[in-house]
Amino acid sequence: MSDVRSHLKSLERSKRSLTDPDRPRTFSMMGREWDLLDEVFAPVHSPSTGIALDFLGLTGTDSQTRSPSLLEIGCGAGVIAVQAALAGWTAVAADINENAVENTRLNAERHAVADRVTALHSDLFDALDDGARFDRIFWSSNYVLAPADYTYQSVHERAYVDAGYRTHRRYLEQAVHHLTDTGSVLLHFCERGDMDGLEKIAGECGRELRVLRRRTVLEGQDPIEHTLLEVLPGPLTEAERGSRTGARVAASGARHRAQRERVGVRPEKDRPVHA
Repeated sequence: MSDVRSHLKSLERSKRSLTDPDRPRTFSMMGREWDLLDEVFAPVHSPSTGIALDFLGLTGTDSQTRSPSLLEIGCGAGVIAVQAALAGWTAVAADINENAVENTRLNAERHAVADRVTALHSDLFDALDDGARFDRIFWSSNYVLAPADYTYQSVHERAYVDAGYRTHRRYLEQAVHHLTDTGSVLLHFCERGDMDGLEKIAGECGRELRVLRRRTVLEGQDPIEHTLLEVLPGPLTEAERGSRTGARVAASGARHRAQRERVGVRPEKDRPVHA
């Protein structure tokens, strides 16, 4: 396997995506057409958006009977937020890239869900109203670790690498404070990232990470594992820790299952991530 964690290779991918002479103005995904603006992450150049849709259960066309609220961090072209709205959710789609915010608005209008998608220019949670709370918060992260002193050359690079994992630290620290009482914080991570480093940051923030799903896809010549993590506020109870060895206490298990079912995520493995 090649050096899949190399931030330099990820930066090269960012540059190729921007300068590709065949970079489309529109693209097809999920049986629909989508607008793509300049400087916005292109889902056609990476499998991550499709994997995220699968993780979130947004690959079908049926509307849900419930209407959960979603906050998507790093919305890009808006595919995930719009698909959620088409499934009956209400969505706030936030991005630090102003072009991505406009791109999401365009695609919400294209698919007639502008009344259920609010596109917001925001660095993570900075632009949210103080009382904003969500049933689900989701980020398909820029999981490749860049040196802490790296200076971004374009806003597009921020979709590919995270300098010093500063953005991941803020997400782990802050996201739980924007949940409803039964809400969930989800993070789409990948083995291109530094899981040990993420686990260390989670511990420093008083958070634990639980694996909900895994999926491996071929990226170039490399099989790459993608993981859906749940960010839990505070240490697990002893009963919950028992799930590490397959034990499960009925009360705690039912509580966590109920939370996941409310947000439509079914865990693949009900256990915390091991560092």
